[in-house]
Amino acid sequence: MIIANHTPSLRQNGGYQNPPPIIRQHRDPYGDWWDKQERRNFGEPVHEDNDILGMFSPEDYNFYTSAQCFGMLGCAVAVFLGFLGIVRLTYPDRPAVDRGYEGGLDRELGGKGALLVRSEDGID
Repeated sequence: MIIANHTPSLRQNGGYQNPPPIIRQHRDPYGDWWDKQERRNFGEPVHEDNDILGMFSPEDYNFYTSAQCFGMLGCAVAVFLGFLGIVRLTYPDRPAVDRGYEGGLDRELGGKGALLVRSEDGID
């Protein structure tokens, strides 16, 4: 992968000629390099953005395209929703029936018609 061609003015860096911006991860790992870890030869000019292009820069991810990633994500969501649908269809019913109360439990649970209780300090 070649990073976007950025050609700053040669007056800004003292006339230093930058080599092409090629990420070192894409160089031949079995080549006869002087520095095998950084995959460069002795005396080879170093790019101005060596910290971005070197071997210890973040991994260049080029395994899947965006369309493939979204397709796999869609398949995973479809499988998950399909599993939820199967569970919903095969889940057993509740073994009991909800109990009904005449007039509801509004008064018993402290609702509108409940008896007010005096607080400890005497203020209602």
